[in-house]
Amino acid sequence: MSIEVQNISKSYGVHKALDNVSFSVKKGEIVGFLGPNGAGKSTLMKILTTYINADEGKASVNGNDVNDNQKAVQLSVGYLAEHNPLYLDLYVREYLEFNADVYKVTKLRIEEVIELTGLMPESHKKIGQLSKGYRQRVGLATALLHNPDVLILDEPTTGLDPNQLVEIRNVIKNVGKNKTVFLSTHIMQEVEAICDRVIIINNGKIVTDKKLDKLVSEIKEQIIEVEFDKTIDEALFAQLLNLKSFRNTHEKVWELTFETELDMRSSLFDFAQENGLKTLQIVLKSKNLETIFREKTSKN
Repeated sequence: MSIEVQNISKSYGVHKALDNVSFSVKKGEIVGFLGPNGAGKSTLMKILTTYINADEGKASVNGNDVNDNQKAVQLSVGYLAEHNPLYLDLYVREYLEFNADVYKVTKLRIEEVIELTGLMPESHKKIGQLSKGYRQRVGLATALLHNPDVLILDEPTTGLDPNQLVEIRNVIKNVGKNKTVFLSTHIMQEVEAICDRVIIINNGKIVTDKKLDKLVSEIKEQIIEVEFDKTIDEALFAQLLNLKSFRNTHEKVWELTFETELDMRSSLFDFAQENGLKTLQIVLKSKNLETIFREKTSKN
């Protein structure tokens, strides 16, 4: 396994940031590590990259124990921290050359990562002159410099515009074909676009660890947004079979959640006619990773 985590716990005073966390990641997997703020994501990433030690448990990266073989772990990992630390007075190439000297890599590799991360248009500037998005690219380029086997990326697309998001997602996806990628993000579309697997953590505990396609296929609910032509007495909804919940989202617009695999739109149309209502719109909303995330992190 490229990443192995066994019964890791970590506390800050009375606050338990990680509580007996275990999982493993194979080479070639791109894993999305999700959780609300304060769930323990960054703490675990710092343990895996040897920045801090766990209180209990064991972890290894590329077969190297994070406590006993820290140098080997650091050489096998490319890490982009949530708050990307950069020397703002250095030029882009100057900064990458500094890091290349640390890792003993050639100048040719510097040009390769500049091209790979789309830094070329801004590579002549000082880092302090760059936008937040381009500073993220510098961080990603630095993480890739020594061609590590494992990439650990904490919020890698922070500050990127929509076009940059697509470009960096493609970079991560392409790199992930030959490496292990472990990334945290709050952008669910990002996970859906590039990840093979999802691990969700909440209050320091793993609440979900599944392949993305399997997680989505297990959804047994459907959400329908319906707009009626007039105000409706919500007591009427008791007539609808398989209705799990409902909420009024805007004036005459309702969001109805059904617990069934059957398409309930025709039943909803019949319900409206039987009660003297007209439907101005009926929209079937597919349940996505965002709604799954909310469910998993609100129950624990």
